[in-house]
Amino acid sequence: MPKGDVPQMTPAFHTRGLTKVYGEGAAAVHALRGVNLEIPEGEIVVLLGPSGSGKSTLLNILGGLDSATGGTAWFRDMELTAMSDTELTRFRRDHVGFVFQFYNLMPSLTAFENVELVTEIAQNPLSAQEALELVDLHERVDHFPAQLSGGEQQRVAIARAVAKQPTVLFCDEPTGALDSTTGRSVLKVLKEVNDKLGTTVLIITHAAATAAMAHRVINFADGNIRDVVVNETRLDPEEIHW
Repeated sequence: MPKGDVPQMTPAFHTRGLTKVYGEGAAAVHALRGVNLEIPEGEIVVLLGPSGSGKSTLLNILGGLDSATGGTAWFRDMELTAMSDTELTRFRRDHVGFVFQFYNLMPSLTAFENVELVTEIAQNPLSAQEALELVDLHERVDHFPAQLSGGEQQRVAIARAVAKQPTVLFCDEPTGALDSTTGRSVLKVLKEVNDKLGTTVLIITHAAATAAMAHRVINFADGNIRDVVVNETRLDPEEIHW
């Protein structure tokens, strides 16, 4: 693995022999095939691979949304694969933010109100105003989703995710529904979240060019890691084209 200038830190996540099988017998689908992985704290990590390669399954297990069939997965010193449903719910509440391809905003609520929903259940949240300022939407706080562009809606979704100051932000195809110009603006916001809050950011994407902004790139194929590359130099999101 190429050596970059990223300092070695205590892993935010590590897995050993992680497997996930859907179904049984001849119809069984092996989504993960013994994944061994370490993700350092405070990095932007991009996961690349074709559909069905296992990257979304890994994200769902690390995010506490799905369970493994075998092996172990840890967040810091917490064994995720040994947690009950109640414990996983608490883990998601206290540590995790999610951003998906589709924004899942409440259409009847303003941008401010969509973000405020999360601040009411978080332990140490940013204010909704602070979160929206972080994603450069301070002038759109009173707008409803239908009055916002796709990129603005995604930035509201990011503000909602980071308002509770999560330790880690999971992003599954966050630019998948956006054109490249708008997508770059969303990637810029994710970089700012990493820079300003120190949040570990995991990005699943089909846009291979996105890898250039990451500290670390994990390439998936056939349910396992093909290779891991640490970027010696990183591009600013505004320099990325796809």
